Amino acid sequence: MVEDPARMEPAKLGVISEELADALTALSASTATLGQTLHPTTARGLAKLVLVMNCYYSNLIEGHNIRPRDIMAALKAPEMEGGGERRDLVLEALAHIHVQQEIDLRAVEGQLPEPAGIDFIRWIHRTFYDQMPDGFRVVTGAGREFVMAPGDFRSEPLYDVEVGAHVPPASDSVGTFMRRFEQVYRLEGARPAGGIMAMAAAHHRFAFIHPFPDGNGRVGRLLSHAMAYKIGIGAHGLWSISRGLARGLEPGLDGRAEYKRMLARADMPRQGDLDGRGNLSEHALAEWVLWFVRVCLDQVDFMSGLFDLNTLADRLRRYVRIHADRLPGKAGDLLVELLMRGEIERGEVPRALGMPERSARRVVNELVAMGLIEAASPRAPFHLSFPPDSLEDLFPRLFPAAI
Repeated sequence: MVEDPARMEPAKLGVISEELADALTALSASTATLGQTLHPTTARGLAKLVLVMNCYYSNLIEGHNIRPRDIMAALKAPEMEGGGERRDLVLEALAHIHVQQEIDLRAVEGQLPEPAGIDFIRWIHRTFYDQMPDGFRVVTGAGREFVMAPGDFRSEPLYDVEVGAHVPPASDSVGTFMRRFEQVYRLEGARPAGGIMAMAAAHHRFAFIHPFPDGNGRVGRLLSHAMAYKIGIGAHGLWSISRGLARGLEPGLDGRAEYKRMLARADMPRQGDLDGRGNLSEHALAEWVLWFVRVCLDQVDFMSGLFDLNTLADRLRRYVRIHADRLPGKAGDLLVELLMRGEIERGEVPRALGMPERSARRVVNELVAMGLIEAASPRAPFHLSFPPDSLEDLFPRLFPAAI
């Protein structure tokens, strides 16, 4: 018997608390100014860094720990020799990045479809798993292994699952639940505050349905990423929800456990007549939505501080001083000028450094060797680059210290 999708009601909040209203206003305002002072070329370079960060933390949530430096190296040289677990994790990371890049491109071009749509959600899963190692498609159901078809929802008892204490809808009910999901979480015509609340609630209800045999966590976070763009709070890819979900709001281990604890709490059934009129607790959903929005706001504020022009310029100059054995102090002036201007023609470099052409060329060669500047071709202008070895100094706390 097909289950009634009323099992996941309430799908949205009926009452908005003052705390939530304030958080929604703050998030809309913060994302509107994030990166506003950055040159577009610099912003694109920083967005690539956030792309790696989002991939790293999303996979870390799943227990798949691969170093950011390995992800960045694979982006430059995707062809790898050999096999083993590390290679599989790198391929998984590249698959995640490819999907997010496609989402970002569609958003920039104004071609991003309705994120809550069934077709789009299946596209995320299919595109992700089509690029994954074969072993990542093998999952266990009803006591035996089977190969998952990328993009296909659970559809038969073999795929019925339990997630901790939660029993998602039976496989033959997934289609019915997802049609309700698409109906209730569509963003078309939504105001910013309503869209943000829909994004937060949809993140939990997607996990509640657990529509795919595997990969629901990563697909759900990519879905939230796409919804943020659709709502208008994506800020050109300069912040990421995955870092916030992986770290939480509390420090240390307590914060790292918050995401799964809050997801599980929002599965709670209604607690009496004063707890809404749906099957699930409206109070628990309100707690989840407020927590989710605060996590988003925390990440936007963190990235705003990290990408502030003045503080980033100071960190670039300090990085040059740390490497005074390889770089003259004037190299910091060139890096700051690139930060402000986005790029600089090769012929302008001696002037920017205040050096003769031969001396300037030696500095440029060293900066290129260190990975701090790069160009698209031998004649193209230079722009900033952020090698793995520089991240802890230039972007403290972006990643764990051991990157």
